[in-house]
Amino acid sequence: MTPGSGLRRARWRPAGLVPRTLRARLTAGLLVLLVATCAAVGFATTAALRHFLVDRLDQQLAESGGRYAASLEHTGRGAGPDTRAQTPGTLGVRLLGGRVTAAGVVDGDADDADEPGGDDDRVTFTAEQQHALAALPVDGPARSLDLGRTLGHYRVRAVTGRDGDVLVSGLPLRPAEDTVDRLETLELTVFAIAATAAGAAGAAWVGFSLRPLRRVVGIAERVGALPLASGEVMLAERVPDDDPRTEVGRVGAALNRMLGHVGDALARRHAVEERLRAFAADASHELRTPVAAVRGHAELALRHPGPVPAGVRHSLERIDAETLRMGAIVEDLLLLARLDAGRPLAEEEVDLTRIALDAVADARAAGPEHRWRLALAEEPVLVSGDEHRLSQVVANLLANARTHTPPGTEALLRLERVGGQAELSITDDGPGIAPELVDRVFERFVRGDRARSRATGSTGLGLAIVLAVARAHGGAVAVESRPGRTVFTVRLP
Repeated sequence: MTPGSGLRRARWRPAGLVPRTLRARLTAGLLVLLVATCAAVGFATTAALRHFLVDRLDQQLAESGGRYAASLEHTGRGAGPDTRAQTPGTLGVRLLGGRVTAAGVVDGDADDADEPGGDDDRVTFTAEQQHALAALPVDGPARSLDLGRTLGHYRVRAVTGRDGDVLVSGLPLRPAEDTVDRLETLELTVFAIAATAAGAAGAAWVGFSLRPLRRVVGIAERVGALPLASGEVMLAERVPDDDPRTEVGRVGAALNRMLGHVGDALARRHAVEERLRAFAADASHELRTPVAAVRGHAELALRHPGPVPAGVRHSLERIDAETLRMGAIVEDLLLLARLDAGRPLAEEEVDLTRIALDAVADARAAGPEHRWRLALAEEPVLVSGDEHRLSQVVANLLANARTHTPPGTEALLRLERVGGQAELSITDDGPGIAPELVDRVFERFVRGDRARSRATGSTGLGLAIVLAVARAHGGAVAVESRPGRTVFTVRLP
């Protein structure tokens, strides 16, 4: 492809002139075929009529035998008794030695014809016209000749005279041309009306024929609007037109089969999700008791009044720390299981401004090496929801900023009311999130630290809880990240 060829194609095929829909293309195709057919018919009929009329003129010239031109030869005047039998407009020319000696045109005026010396029929020719007349083949076929603005186009034929001269007879082409012009005008009018009527009827018929296809599109659009990412999905939609004898029927049957397969796959996926959620909920519930027991025994051993070897004390301290961490994971899993099950949260008036103040204060205490800033609206921002869970959302976002950014990073918590919604955002100037993780940060057990070291203390559930709690309140969460700027935004109604 040469440079700029794409631009040339764009110029030659403007987007506004190319039909895009199937209905428009079919209608345009029908109109193009109809116009091409009408043009071919019009061209053929006008050509046939023109040929027929010219043949009639040639026949009349042959039958006249040059009588009018012969009268010019004998009388030397432009009128004579033979003009009575000639068609008005008949041309007669006498040539001698290549020069015009007499010429006349029958004008249909009987008074002039009765006068022997009447010369109203006399005509003169330019040198160029005389040369053209002299160049006519004697006793040959008739030809068309342009005799200037006064006489116009003529069909002329030359014959040999009795005195060694050449007699030229001609008939005007204007009547034939006028007849052809009237036919062309009539055909253009009829064809324009026919094309307009056919276009309207064709568009209606094509629209009627494509109704089954529109039903298929409607089914596909409704299925495409369903939330297929998670949860139980009922694909009850089916295309009614599935006649395999038609193209649309085959498309409908294929779509119905595809919907059946997709519905089965979604049902199996939902069943697996339900089993996994039930397992996570049951396992978390069952783990609470043994984890609490292990932690209790570790704390009891650490409080033993007697001497405890240093190695044993270190092990007991590690047991206590890990059981505490495991307990937090179990509580997070139980919370997610309850939210997945759709259990209702508390409904009370919550002051997000107070939650933001307390969360930033806790973040300063937990991460003094970071720079924490707070930007609040002038008036308190109140929402309806579960205060404990909303506090957990803010705390998890601040903990995420503290855990995944280096010391010295500035983090700003902004709370404001935007368009009838409470908008809480946390912005940091840290290194940002890896591009391949931006779309997955709210999934469970997704962590930026792939080594899963205990240094960060991250379980990969904090942001998943943020998303689940926000959705349970009818809100949404978004993230934007690039090196030097990461923004988590929570919007609540």
